[in-house]
Amino acid sequence: MSTTVKAYAAKEPTSLLAPFQIQRRAPGPEDVQIQILYCGVCHSDLHTARNEWKNTLYPSVPGHEIVGRVVAVGNQVRGFKVGDLAGVGCMVDSCGHCPSCAEGEEQYCENGFTGTYNGPVFGGENTHGGYSQAIVVKESFVLRIRHDLKELAAVAPLLCAGITTYSPLRHWQAGPGKKVGIVGLGGLGHMGVKIAHAMGAHVTLFTTSPGKVADGLRLGADEVCISKDPEQMAARASQFDFILNTVAAPHDLDAFLNLLKRDGTMCLVGAPESPHPSPQVFSLIFKRRSLAGSLIGGIRETQEMLDFCADHGLVSDIEMIRMDEINTAYERMLKSDVKYRFVIDMASLAD
Repeated sequence: MSTTVKAYAAKEPTSLLAPFQIQRRAPGPEDVQIQILYCGVCHSDLHTARNEWKNTLYPSVPGHEIVGRVVAVGNQVRGFKVGDLAGVGCMVDSCGHCPSCAEGEEQYCENGFTGTYNGPVFGGENTHGGYSQAIVVKESFVLRIRHDLKELAAVAPLLCAGITTYSPLRHWQAGPGKKVGIVGLGGLGHMGVKIAHAMGAHVTLFTTSPGKVADGLRLGADEVCISKDPEQMAARASQFDFILNTVAAPHDLDAFLNLLKRDGTMCLVGAPESPHPSPQVFSLIFKRRSLAGSLIGGIRETQEMLDFCADHGLVSDIEMIRMDEINTAYERMLKSDVKYRFVIDMASLAD
């Protein structure tokens, strides 16, 4: 029997998020039911709620950085029991049989994964995310949380910001002897700095804000470069093995491509509302440089990331908010007025 739970939803692109009720299915044999304790606030939530990517299904209940406690399991569930801490990230299903799914890369499912909110990638029934009291998810898309309970709120953003940065850093083998650049110090960038440092790379943070130098060093950067200073940028030309660009606003990519060594790669993980200016071909061909992209990570790799972060004592830097503060949080997020991720205390939804 389905359950009615409290949530917050956008009814249309111009509406504020407001109290709403949604139905959660009764747990099936392979399902895990989770009481949501905390939900991170991702910039994708705002893009979707306001239909900036022109694909939103309404009513929209965002939230894909979910941590909570297991309150029920189906009779075929073996990996979780009532009382366990668990997480849910950006996906709740995929086709399960295409080559990408078979290789544990469900985020690249060739038939389209199902988002935790806003439904299947290629169209289908809407799904509702973590701005709610509870969620029911098939076991194969639920993650184990090993962090201490007192860190649980700061674990939530790892389910998107953590895996979005971990996956490309791992894929392009950031580690000892590698010089890695992180562009931008926001929700993604601050996790990129922490994770690249924990992997053992030499980390340079690139930021336009001189006021972020001290924070960049605190988070684990070995050095900070003010990217709007031509002299600082020129001094780092052709030095980097890998650059992770987290900026979600259109900007000049050539300025960073020129910092790559021969055979170096810059990977984009920010998703701007409008395209970046096209890079110059000469920035690529003269040193066989590559410009790439990366999308979150598969379930296996997301679990690996969570375990890596637990082993290295990594969590996000967060500011806790109540559910009824979400609209103010969105406006502050647009101004980069958060260090570095908002997390909703879902207990406030019961008030």
